Amino acid sequence: MAEVAEFKLLSTIDSPADLRQLKPEQLEQVSRELRQYMIEVLAENPGHFGSSLGTVELTVALHYVFKTPYDRIVWDVGHQAYGHKILTGRRDRFRTLRKFGGISGFPNPRESEYDAFVAGHASNSISAALGMAIASRLKNENRQVVAVIGDGSMTGGLAFEGLNNTSSAPNDLLIILNDNNMAIDLPVGGLSQSLVKITTSQTYNTIRFKIYNFLRKRGVIRESGKGLILRFNNSLKALLTRQHNVFEGFNIRYFGPIDGHNVKGLVKVLEDIKNMRGPKLLHIRTTKGKGFEPAENDAILWHSPGKFNPETGERIVVRSKDEPQLYQDVFGHTLVELAKQDDRIVGITPAMPTGCSMSFLMKEMPHRTFDVGIAEGHAVTFSAGLAKEGLFPFCNIYSSFMQRAFDNIIHDAALQNLDMALCLDRAGLVGEDGATHHGAFDLAYLRCIPNITVASPLNEIDLRNLMYTATQKGNGVFAIRYPRGKGELSNWELPFELLPVGKGRKLKDGNKVAVLSIGPIGNIAREAIKKAGTTGIDVAHYDMIYLKPMDADLLHEVAKNYRRIVTVENGTIHGGLGSAVMEFMNDNGYKPEIRRIGIPDRFVPHGTIPELYRLCGMDADSILKELV
Repeated sequence: MAEVAEFKLLSTIDSPADLRQLKPEQLEQVSRELRQYMIEVLAENPGHFGSSLGTVELTVALHYVFKTPYDRIVWDVGHQAYGHKILTGRRDRFRTLRKFGGISGFPNPRESEYDAFVAGHASNSISAALGMAIASRLKNENRQVVAVIGDGSMTGGLAFEGLNNTSSAPNDLLIILNDNNMAIDLPVGGLSQSLVKITTSQTYNTIRFKIYNFLRKRGVIRESGKGLILRFNNSLKALLTRQHNVFEGFNIRYFGPIDGHNVKGLVKVLEDIKNMRGPKLLHIRTTKGKGFEPAENDAILWHSPGKFNPETGERIVVRSKDEPQLYQDVFGHTLVELAKQDDRIVGITPAMPTGCSMSFLMKEMPHRTFDVGIAEGHAVTFSAGLAKEGLFPFCNIYSSFMQRAFDNIIHDAALQNLDMALCLDRAGLVGEDGATHHGAFDLAYLRCIPNITVASPLNEIDLRNLMYTATQKGNGVFAIRYPRGKGELSNWELPFELLPVGKGRKLKDGNKVAVLSIGPIGNIAREAIKKAGTTGIDVAHYDMIYLKPMDADLLHEVAKNYRRIVTVENGTIHGGLGSAVMEFMNDNGYKPEIRRIGIPDRFVPHGTIPELYRLCGMDADSILKELV
């Protein structure tokens, strides 16, 4: 490592076992070096920035106290786990973070035995860690299991399902709530800090147990089942602190809140509580972006800031004003425009107003915009409730996150044939975030649902027009998918036009071979078709626009005039456009030769979009090979 002199202690840590050889008083220096190393690397190689800076001291304390990898640490939201990666043998590879062939931006058990569970989507840590804790108990293993939940993940319904089960099953799970300005607001002050020192100490617990036995022997408390001691403890603490919280309502022993940036204090508390029997929760307070002032001052902007100057905090944005805008920004501006014309329109997002650019509507019309937290299923059902009462919701959720709301789409929206829009941002391959975030499956999982329209725009103008078309009464659930990144056009703010539901269009005539594409990847198909033309091969091109309902007239035309058909989609090759075309041809007695191009039947790693297109055979040169 080149920075040996600058990172005197960090350069000696190749595993948590090395960290545990240090003295407690050296952990503050390790934390400083770890934070500085992340800042220097992420300034040049962008990633999720603020979340991991906020968990530096927690990460150091966890690996110092627990015997990882035998003891399990389950991270919720991998944004928090960069420091964990550095301390677990990936320090020198950290510069390859999120690069093709490099380490993932999220915990991945295939990458390291220290990564106990995949953490790409939020709110799964408690459920997964509880399973591990109970498995260890059943196998008679003396294994500690810790779930680290935070960065807003506690708003997810799965987290509360896990909490509910944790309180009813025998386990010794430790849950750490990393509270970096989320919706759980308990007071922090001298009394609270003093009570933490008392309630986590051996003295307090001895006194608590003696009081319990004293009252039980005198008949004041009767042994009436599992969890009684815990309930008594929570009642005693509530009496002392004059406060109660939801975790104690789940019969989970609660400690905190405490300062999450005091590494020595964290080590002491973790040592005090780690061997306590039964489920317990430690609530820590942290600052997102801790140690880098610009990130502390603007946590949203510095969640994933791109390249920046580590000395000044100046972000390095290489973008011309004349460039096409991001699809998400086209969505955001168009939503504001439509909402000004139609009082029925409201916006819903599960904790991603900036990521999906619903922040534009939030700024213009805050009373008509709803951020429901990391709760995708609730977002869809909440939208359905709005639609049932005559409003028109635009529910914007990243494609891979919409998977969590599959039942809600069916049961609460489509079954009632409600008029509402589902806008699936980040559809298709998304790049450096990798397998947990690729929006590969929405075409396939939406196509099988009745009462739903599934569409994807070729460009920004089509996106605007699909949003406008969706608002027309009687269209039912209207799903629009579009990719991450920039569009194709610089002049896209044109008057709205209806795009007839279920109708595609011919972009180019051809001879013998026809390409059927859906969505912006049709522009890459267009490049391949143009290259084919230079070799004397005249290829027809049809933009389907709608996957469901499909344009039957267009498909009959293609089947009667072309012997070979190539389908192109930025979605899984199983169940999407190609599969739908094959079904149509079979059902209608046509027998053309059909080749399908799309995301293969495997989980695709991280890398740049061009790298992943080449890997999956979806780039222009690969498409060209299927045309000649």
